[in-house]
Amino acid sequence: MSRQVIAAVIRGARGFVEQAEQKLTETIEAKGEDQQIAFPETGFYLPMSYALMGLELKTVGGLKVVLDHCRDLLPQDPTENLWLPYLGDGLDAGIATLLALEATCALRYVNEEPIEEGCTGFISDTILRELGIQLVDGRMPGFAAVLGPAPSEEIAVNTVRELQKRSILTFLVCNRDGTSMKDQLIHQGVELGWDTYIVPVGRDTQSAIYVLNWAMRGALTFGGHPKGDWRSCLKYCKDRIFAFGITFGPIGDDWYAVGAGAIGMGFPVISDHESTPEVRPTGVTTYEALVRQTNYDQIVPTCIEVRGVKVKIEQIDIPVSYSPAFEGERVRREDMHVQFGGKYSKGVELLETAELDDINDGETTVNGKDIDQVEEGGAMNLAIHVRVAGRKMKADFEGILERQVHRYCNEAMGFMHTGQRDQIWCRISKATLAAGFRLKHIGVILHAKLHEEYGGIVDKVTVAISTEADAAVSLLDRAKGLYNARDERVAGMTDESVDTFYSCTLCQSFAPNHVCIITPERLGLCGAYNWLDGQAAYEISPTGCNQPVQKGKCIDEAAGEWEGVNKFVHEHSNGSVERFSAYSLMQNPMTSCGCFECILGIVPEANGVMMVNREYTGDTPIGMPFSTLAGSVGGGTQTPGFLGVGRLYAASRKFISAEGGLSRLVWMPKELKEYMRERLEKRAGEENLDGFVDKIADETAATTSEELLEHLTKVDHPALKMDPMF
Repeated sequence: MSRQVIAAVIRGARGFVEQAEQKLTETIEAKGEDQQIAFPETGFYLPMSYALMGLELKTVGGLKVVLDHCRDLLPQDPTENLWLPYLGDGLDAGIATLLALEATCALRYVNEEPIEEGCTGFISDTILRELGIQLVDGRMPGFAAVLGPAPSEEIAVNTVRELQKRSILTFLVCNRDGTSMKDQLIHQGVELGWDTYIVPVGRDTQSAIYVLNWAMRGALTFGGHPKGDWRSCLKYCKDRIFAFGITFGPIGDDWYAVGAGAIGMGFPVISDHESTPEVRPTGVTTYEALVRQTNYDQIVPTCIEVRGVKVKIEQIDIPVSYSPAFEGERVRREDMHVQFGGKYSKGVELLETAELDDINDGETTVNGKDIDQVEEGGAMNLAIHVRVAGRKMKADFEGILERQVHRYCNEAMGFMHTGQRDQIWCRISKATLAAGFRLKHIGVILHAKLHEEYGGIVDKVTVAISTEADAAVSLLDRAKGLYNARDERVAGMTDESVDTFYSCTLCQSFAPNHVCIITPERLGLCGAYNWLDGQAAYEISPTGCNQPVQKGKCIDEAAGEWEGVNKFVHEHSNGSVERFSAYSLMQNPMTSCGCFECILGIVPEANGVMMVNREYTGDTPIGMPFSTLAGSVGGGTQTPGFLGVGRLYAASRKFISAEGGLSRLVWMPKELKEYMRERLEKRAGEENLDGFVDKIADETAATTSEELLEHLTKVDHPALKMDPMF
């Protein structure tokens, strides 16, 4: 490392240490040395001090030891090139920078200084578990920290899009003057957040420590290295966590210091500025540490090359980027060109098995108007009919492959897909239309992905897409029969007859902490997966979204709680859900994502529950329409009294059986009631509930709690005579 760079690193490090010392003095004067100190939602205290110094810091006064050590790492003469305690070759000052930045930011939390709007601040252990494991197992090949704004908004957008399509997580760090790429991207309408892999972290250069802390906890969590084993922690970061920094514009002393800290962890820095001196392999720095790239089209490829990131780019012939980074992207109304399904038009998707000689692989047909032939903001019908053939393909696998349409479509930039079967709701953005995306590209995506992920059972794929109303109705009529046949396959099985349930985490892109548990008597909340589907999905893909869940010892038979299920849910919900009751609405209910067919909600005045489906847009007796309820119920949280469910769950023997079962159902939209009538009447007969279905109110009888009570009293609904729900 050149004397010029070393001198800048030491000057910058000294400045950060002095800032931390001043803030520590001010905090001690205001709050005392015994004031508690901690970052939120972490078990690693102050992670850098914990990993590099072995300290479990709990009070403000403990930072004195940290900052004294920082001073020991810095030479008195900033022009000296000394071999110092940690890494030598100037990187020791980078370690001092990491510790000083951590101290400053931890004191900000002590002093309750606000985090800039739209920024994460400290990154929790929950997110570490959720995404960190993807870094070490290769699903997310790496992450980037971008310091400062790009020279133009166009360069900013191009840079993050190139990172997104490689599934690389991008953290945005503000410049010393508060400017960052965040504002450029917002101005260009780019969606930010964990779902889109673009995450702003803080208001200034110091906030870079949140990113580096997150990486260091990877060594502690996934590497299993003990506190204070700084050599192993730094080596783990270098060998296993593929990260790099990108800087735009001239590099000041503060950036040099932060960069040296990153380089000490094995993360190189790529600069666009022509005056940046390059640091090539030499001495302790055995890799390219500081690299200059002035061609903006080559910045991301240079980062990939320098850091050695193992990237897999989906080579799908469509005119927009395609990556899991876009899976959680929302297309808002103001950005939308067209939408399909939901409450706006008919939408249906069906996947069927075909004979090998009956279809031509890769064939996609489109009937009706394409998306460029509809006015901006309009709605169209959408019927997607996929036929697959293969020597190992079974009809039992159809529902599993069909459910992947949700994920495959979502990974195209600017294509939002929610729901399943005949409950889909999709949007395509204006930008995606302008890029040249058309309906035929849905077929291109489905053909490519089904072959890629299910090549062991799929030999041919053909896709027919139509926006004509008659075609949508025709496919819908055909699909309903097949949907019913799939649902009936599990009839007669009971939860007691099996030792294993199945999970579904397909929707964790939208709700990272959500885990769906599918039992023989409780289908998935999307309505598309039952227990046999889970079993078949695991047979097809043993490492996929559907995993076997051993029930284990029964804790509460009435509520449906088992030790094995609790353990699985806790581990796969990123530790956010401790207990799960399969049969209860009130006690540790299952979490919900956003793909539920219906929502159950408690109606306290009626001592019962209502059930509202996605298609119903009117008022409900609890004063909230489906859309409002969905905003409260989804997101992967447990919400006692509210539950996302598949509609057929209402006819299950285990339907909220902990609270009394079907007798609690007091209201549902008329269309849903008629759709479910035959199944509900059969179930009511088993419970000796004569005439029960007609006692359930709908919107023609009640849309307020007062009207509902009047109806229930008039028809002598059994819920009014049951024990209170809470």
